[in-house]
Amino acid sequence: MSAVRVALCADFVEEGWPSMDRVAGELVASVNRDQRRYAGVIALAPVCPPFARRATRIWPRSPLACNADRALNRWWDYPRHVEAIASEYDLFHIIDHSYAHLVHRLPLSRTVVTCHDLDTFRSVLRPEDEPRSAVFRSATRRILTGLQRATKITCDTAAIRDELLGFGLISPERVSVVPVGVSDAFSADPDDISDREAAHLIGSAPGSVEILHVGSTIARKRIDSLIAICAALRRHEPGLRLVRVGGPFTREQHRLIREHGLDGCISAVDFVGERTLAALYRRAAVLLQPSEREGFGLPLLEAMACGTPVVASALPALKEVGGTVAEYCPVGDIHAWVETATRLLDERRCDRARWLARRQAGRARARCFSWSRFAAQMTAIYQTLAGPSDEAHEPARKTVRESFVSS
Repeated sequence: MSAVRVALCADFVEEGWPSMDRVAGELVASVNRDQRRYAGVIALAPVCPPFARRATRIWPRSPLACNADRALNRWWDYPRHVEAIASEYDLFHIIDHSYAHLVHRLPLSRTVVTCHDLDTFRSVLRPEDEPRSAVFRSATRRILTGLQRATKITCDTAAIRDELLGFGLISPERVSVVPVGVSDAFSADPDDISDREAAHLIGSAPGSVEILHVGSTIARKRIDSLIAICAALRRHEPGLRLVRVGGPFTREQHRLIREHGLDGCISAVDFVGERTLAALYRRAAVLLQPSEREGFGLPLLEAMACGTPVVASALPALKEVGGTVAEYCPVGDIHAWVETATRLLDERRCDRARWLARRQAGRARARCFSWSRFAAQMTAIYQTLAGPSDEAHEPARKTVRESFVSS
């Protein structure tokens, strides 16, 4: 029996979604690394086409040109590319649900989509919470119906699976929970080169207490809460410094930073390599994750792997990842966040045994999630789906909600 040929449809790197890039890269690396298990069984190949720069070749600094290039690559180049190579592969795995419109150009019985969260679909599923233009909603419906028509959907957490099922979007037998993992680079062990690089990036004064946040600055990450929490903590910890890793602050977030007197107290770091990021986790006293919506929360897992305590929003997905090890607070309850973070900082200073036990528990929790396990579960799905298909039954895959989202 020949190997199952799987085309991995990853994001365009140029779009700047490092978490999606990491999932795709780690899946390929895990399969390539374990040839004893996968050689002759699974042949996994990334098939993302080159990103074509059209408008940005003329206007390289224009946001409008950037969005035009993103749209053309996503909606014109990528669909035509996968349609052209459809006969060369047994299965297509779309690693990011926001690219699920590709399913419409592929044989439905040979498509897998990983759904990390439902944020992409809010303008259709919860239009009162996210009003958008008719054009935007039309594109969203196209993506959502692509997800619905895939033969298999995987979710990072049971929480996201339950959301999908709660909206009546997918039948239960077509959804599996396959948690992502954490790289070996995220460790509590010192790494001299990466530790020096992290120290150079941050430039904290001796004795500073570093509070870390990792992720983008989009609205659901609640950077407004993060700023308010750190401003309140500084009243008790004058040496406190916020270290933020991810995209740049928005204009509104800069205004909040000035209003809360945090100018000069923040180190903003762009996206960095895994080993440098691990060093930033190791330096931090606490990781804060005050998001109002999350599908998994990879920074929680990475922080715990590095022995860094975590305070996260009390969301089902984050609690599923952090278990009983992380601390949880209600979204937007600044008093609760400050109280919890202060307790952890006091524990770090005054109760070393308890602090070390917390760090050890975090590392143990992180070991429950691995990329090798993610790859094993995903490739088992590939093998199950690789049998004979009945294309004649594909139209029956519509769900009861598809007529709603297509309207």
